[in-house]
Amino acid sequence: MMPDQYAVIGNPIGHSKSPLIHSMFAKSTDQNIKYSAIEGPIDRVDGFELKVREFLNAGGKGMNVTAPFKLRAYALADQLSERAKLAGAINAMKFANGEILGENFDGIGLLKDVQSNLKFSLTNKRVLLMGAGGAARGALLPFIEANPAELIVVNRDVAKATKLVNEISSNVKLIACGYKDLTDQKFDIVFNATSASLTGELPPLNPEVFTHSGLAYELAYGKGLTPFLRLAQNAGVKRLADGVGMLAEQAAEAFQWWRGLRPSTSSVIQLLTVPLK
Repeated sequence: MMPDQYAVIGNPIGHSKSPLIHSMFAKSTDQNIKYSAIEGPIDRVDGFELKVREFLNAGGKGMNVTAPFKLRAYALADQLSERAKLAGAINAMKFANGEILGENFDGIGLLKDVQSNLKFSLTNKRVLLMGAGGAARGALLPFIEANPAELIVVNRDVAKATKLVNEISSNVKLIACGYKDLTDQKFDIVFNATSASLTGELPPLNPEVFTHSGLAYELAYGKGLTPFLRLAQNAGVKRLADGVGMLAEQAAEAFQWWRGLRPSTSSVIQLLTVPLK
């Protein structure tokens, strides 16, 4: 029997771990699928959309979406989940009856990694989320559902953080602010959802925000000890993590959405983990 076709689309795409991850998932769950990487065109206005339609029309069952196409995938989808609507972007598509269903598993994958793999509950904790872009937007709903005592969104552009917070109805104490507003505040968990680590930079974060028994979590993965994680380490934080677990868990969520069963992520995380040093 011919395998069901899935793919990840992005540009560039050669660095993507998705084909490896989903191949491991398929083998461990005995699923007959083929998962490929597709480079979406960026030199024409509708190149991405045409590639997706081409894959759908050829019998493809679903796709993961990575940079720079998450916003365009959102616009292309016929149906969107509540998580996707809040994030304003999608990282997974499922094709059914000629329609495109859009989902965003980044936030739920992040929460799963923190609570299940790292055994660090957000419930009743003070949480600081750095950034107000797509990664932060995707994380907010799952974070709120975890019922922290307080959730602060900090961003250089305070207006952007404020706009994001105002879009959400929440029983949790949810506040937007700038970095200079964090004076004399400490948090149990600090998440770096900015793009700074991709360029080796660090937002103007006061190291006093960390607690020694807390967790510092870098959403980027495979970068080793980033400037953010080094800042946390120098501040005495004992627990550091990067986004490799988030990568595996969001992939497992997509796999379950497509195939109806959730693979174990432990082997993938072990294989892809880069020492934080």
